[in-house]
Amino acid sequence: MNKDTIYYFIGIKGSGMSSLAMILHDQGCQVAGSDIDEYTFTQKPLAAANIPMYSFNAANIKPGMTVIRGNSFTDDQVEVAAALALGEAVTVVSYPDMVQALIQQYTSIGVAGAHGKTSTTGLLAHVLSGIAPTSFLIGDGTGKGVPDARFFVFEADEYRRHFAEYTPDYAILTNIDFDHPDYYTGIDDVFDAFEGFSQHVKKGIFAWGDDTQLRKLSVDVPIYYYGTNPETDDFVASDIKRSTTGSTFDVSYKGEFLGNFQVPLFGKHGVLNSLAVIAVAYFEQIDLDLLRQELTTFRGVKRRFTEKTVGEVTIIDDYAHHPSEITATLDAARQKFPGRELVAVFQPHTFSRTIAYLDEFATSLNLADKVYLTDIFASAREVAGEISSTDLGAKITKFGGIVSPTNVAPLLDHEDPVVVFMGAGDLQKTEFAYENILANLTENLQ
Repeated sequence: MNKDTIYYFIGIKGSGMSSLAMILHDQGCQVAGSDIDEYTFTQKPLAAANIPMYSFNAANIKPGMTVIRGNSFTDDQVEVAAALALGEAVTVVSYPDMVQALIQQYTSIGVAGAHGKTSTTGLLAHVLSGIAPTSFLIGDGTGKGVPDARFFVFEADEYRRHFAEYTPDYAILTNIDFDHPDYYTGIDDVFDAFEGFSQHVKKGIFAWGDDTQLRKLSVDVPIYYYGTNPETDDFVASDIKRSTTGSTFDVSYKGEFLGNFQVPLFGKHGVLNSLAVIAVAYFEQIDLDLLRQELTTFRGVKRRFTEKTVGEVTIIDDYAHHPSEITATLDAARQKFPGRELVAVFQPHTFSRTIAYLDEFATSLNLADKVYLTDIFASAREVAGEISSTDLGAKITKFGGIVSPTNVAPLLDHEDPVVVFMGAGDLQKTEFAYENILANLTENLQ
C-alpha cells in the first residue's frame, strides 16, 4: 500500500468497507470516505480513528486518489461518475480487488458460507490474534491491519459472487444454502458460486460435513470435513456438553485425540464454528494449549447474539435474517436461558427473501414462545413487493402482532422475558425504543 496516497472509500460505512478502511488506516495509510448521513453501528470505529466521513458529493473526488468503490454502487452514482470522469488521474478499484491485494501478502484464511461466516471469522481472528500477529476483516465492520502479520483472516461474501476471484491459502465453508433470491436463481446457482470460489483455494478447505451441497464440491485441494460424525468427518466433536456458560467437547482428527475444548458459545453452531477454527489452527501447527486458552476468552462479534440487560429483561441483538440463522439464534438462547420466556422480534429483510422463505420463516420463528414482526425492510434494489409482514404473521401460530419504533407496547406485556431482536435492516430503531421505555420504567420503580 502507498502511504502517500489517499484511499477514498465510496460507501465507507458498509460492513466490509469499514473493516477494510480500518486495516489500511492501521497500516499507516491515509483513509477517508463517504456514505449516507444516517448513523450506522459500523461508523463507530471509523470515528474513533478520526477517519473523515463525508456526504456523497462529486467534489470529494480529487486527482491522485485511489478510490475504493463499494459493491452496491453503479457507474452513475455521483462519486463513482466523478472518479471515472477523471480518467487516469484517479485509480478506481473494487472492494474485492483491495481484499485480494491483502490476501496475497499473508497466510490467508477466507471464511465463506450462507450462514455463520461473520461469527466464525470473528472467532478465528480472535484466536489467531492472541497467538501470532494477525490482520483481519470481519463482516460486522471490524478490521485491523498489522504490517508484519503472519495471518490474514477475512470474510468472503458470496453475494453477487464478490468472492469469485479470491485466492486464499485456506477456506472455511460453513454451509451452502439458497439465499439472496434477488441475485441467485436457486441452490444450483449458489453451489456454482461456492465451487468457483473453492477452486481458487491454494492449500486446503475445511467444510461442514453435514451439508449435502459441500459434500458435492470437486476441487484440486484437499477438503477436510468437520462435524459430529466419526464415520464421515475428519475433524470430529464428541461428548458435547451444553450449559448456561457455554459448551465443552472433545475433538479428534482422523481418530487422533486432540483434547477437550471449552467455548463461551451457545447452540450447535457455536460448537461447529469452534471446530472449524480448531481445524485451521491444527494445520498451521498452532500450539493447542494456546488455542484452548484463546477460545475461552472470545466474547463474540457485533450484532451476533449481543446481549444486554435492562431491568429484569434480557435483550439479545442478532443479525439473523434467514430461517436457518433464526433457528440457530433461538437454539443458542434456549441453551443460555433455559426456562425463561423467549420472545422473538423479527424484521423480514427484503420482499423477495420473505416470499421465497415464507413457510420456513414461520417454522423457525415458532421455536420462540411469542413472535412479533416489524414491517418488511426494503432495500435500494427492492423498494416494494407483493407481500407484507401481516402475511408472514398469519402463518405463525405464536404471532403477537406488528411492532415499530412508535409502537413497542405489546413487548411490555411479558414478565422477565428474553427478547431476541433479529434482522439485517434498521430493526435497532425498534429495539432502542423498547430499551428506552424499559429504562424509564425501571428508573421510576427505584
